Amino acid sequence: MNFFMIASDRGARALPREPMPRYAAIDIGSNSIRMLAAEAAAGGEFRELISSRQVVRLGENVFREGRLSQPAMDLACQTLMVMAEEYRRLDVLAVRAVGTSALRDATNRAEFLARASQILGTPVEVISGLEEARLIHLGVQARWPQPRRRILITDIGGGSAELILSEGGRMIDAFSRPLGAVRLTEMFLKSDPPDPRELARLEKYIQERIAGAVERIGTASIERMVATSATAAAAVCAANQVRRAKRAMADRFLASAAQIRRLYLDVSRLTLESRRHVTGIGPRRAEIIVAGVAVLNEVMGNLAIPRLYYSTAGVRDGIIADLLHRRVGREPDHLDSDERRVVRALGRRYGTSANHARKVAQLAAMLFEGLHPLHRLTPSYGRILEAAAYLFNIGHYVNERSHHKHSLYLILNADMPGFTDRERLGVANLSRYHRKSMPQPSHTEFQIMDPEMRNAIVLLAPLLRIAVALDQSQEQKVERVEVSIQDRAVELRLSSDRDTDIEQWHASRTAIVFHEVYGRQLMIRGKR
Repeated sequence: MNFFMIASDRGARALPREPMPRYAAIDIGSNSIRMLAAEAAAGGEFRELISSRQVVRLGENVFREGRLSQPAMDLACQTLMVMAEEYRRLDVLAVRAVGTSALRDATNRAEFLARASQILGTPVEVISGLEEARLIHLGVQARWPQPRRRILITDIGGGSAELILSEGGRMIDAFSRPLGAVRLTEMFLKSDPPDPRELARLEKYIQERIAGAVERIGTASIERMVATSATAAAAVCAANQVRRAKRAMADRFLASAAQIRRLYLDVSRLTLESRRHVTGIGPRRAEIIVAGVAVLNEVMGNLAIPRLYYSTAGVRDGIIADLLHRRVGREPDHLDSDERRVVRALGRRYGTSANHARKVAQLAAMLFEGLHPLHRLTPSYGRILEAAAYLFNIGHYVNERSHHKHSLYLILNADMPGFTDRERLGVANLSRYHRKSMPQPSHTEFQIMDPEMRNAIVLLAPLLRIAVALDQSQEQKVERVEVSIQDRAVELRLSSDRDTDIEQWHASRTAIVFHEVYGRQLMIRGKR
C-alpha cells in the first residue's frame, strides 16, 4: 500500500494514499474490437495497464447486406467476454463501450447490443461520427499533445474515416465520411489484384466524399498531419520497413506523401497473397490495405500535405482521457467547459436566450446543492440538471404550443458530443418535464430509461421548474437562492437588490409538484 506523511505537532503519521482511479474503454469497430484499461497518473495523464485488439470484421456483412452476420456477432461476443474478464481483474472504476460505423448502419444491431451489453455489464453506445471524431482527437492529444500546432488528424477505420482539424489542442472542425477500409473493399475491389477500372472508381468515390472537407480545411494552413488506426500503422511500417511485430515502435514515425503514393501503387498491383508478405502489413490487413492506403493517398494529395506522422492513439485512448477528465465515478456536479460549450451551441441553434439559460442553470445548481439532503442524488445528476437548464426552452423553435414536448424531441435527436446516450435521454426527459404534467406510465420516452435515471428525473423536475420560475421575467433579478430545510417545509430565500414579488409568485406555483415529490411545503421569501 502507498502512503504519504502528514506533519503535526504530535509528529508525523502515515495515511493511506487514495488509489488512483482505473478505467476501461472498449471500441467496437467495423474491422476490430479494441480494449484499453488504464490508471490515472500525475498531471491528468494515464498509464496503460492492459491493451488488446482482435479482428472480428463486424462490418463485412453490413456493408454488403445491411445486417450483422451471426458468425461475426458470435465472434465479437466471445472477444468481449475475454476482454471483460481482463479488465475486471483490475477493479476498474468505470467502463465505457462504444460502437461505430458498422453498428450505425446495421439494421439488426439491437440483437448484438443486447448481447454485448449483458456481457460487459454496461450499455454499449452507438456513437455518431462527430462523437467518434471527438474521442479520436482526445486520444491523440492525450498520447501526443500538440498544444501550439494546427494539425489534421486522419483516422481510417473499417467503416468510416474521420478528418479532424485541431488548433491549439482544441478540435475546431470534424468530418466523418463512409470511407472505411472494409467498406470500400466490399464496395469496389472484387478482383485480385484489383482491376484498374475498380481502382479508378474507388479513387473517384474517395475524392467526391472528401471534397467538402478539403474545401473547408484548405490547402495552406496544416502544420502537421497525424494519422491513426491500423491502416496508418501498416502504411508507416511498410514505408519504414518496420516489421508488424515491432509496430509499437512506429509511434510518431513519419512517411512522406511520395512514400504513401508509391505504397498505394505497389499494393494495388499485387495479389492478396503477395500483399501478405509486404513488410509491416500482415495477413489480415493485406485484405483491406489497398482501400485504406487509397484514402490516405487522396487526403494527402488533395490537401497538398507533404508527410504524415503515425500515432498509436485512437477512440479507446480518447474514452480513457474523457473518463479521467470528467472524473466519472467521482463526478463534479456541474458541466465542464467542453460540455457547457456543446449545450450552449445547441441552445443558440434554436434561438434561446443565452442570459436566461445561464441564469436558470445557476439557480438550478444552487437548488441542487441546497436540497441534496433530500434528493441525495450523486453529483453526476447535477450535470443532467445543468444541461437541461440550458436546453429546456429549445422547443419554442418548433412551436410555442407544447414546446416542452418539442424540446424532448429535439434533444433526443441532437448530436451532443461529450454526453452518453443515457445522459442525453435524461436531459431530454428533464427538459420535457419543466412544465405541465409530471411523468406518466404512458410517456414512452420516460419509461425506456433505467430505474435510477427515472427516479432522478422525478426528483430533479421540481428543481428545474423552480429555477425557470425564478427567472420567468428573463430579467435575471435573483442573484442567489439560500435553502433552509425544515421538518415539514423547505424555505427558499431569494437574494436580490430588486423587487422579486413576481419571481416569488411564479415560483410558488411549483409548490404543488414540489410537495408531491418531496412531501414538504415550499415557502419562498425575498431577502435583500
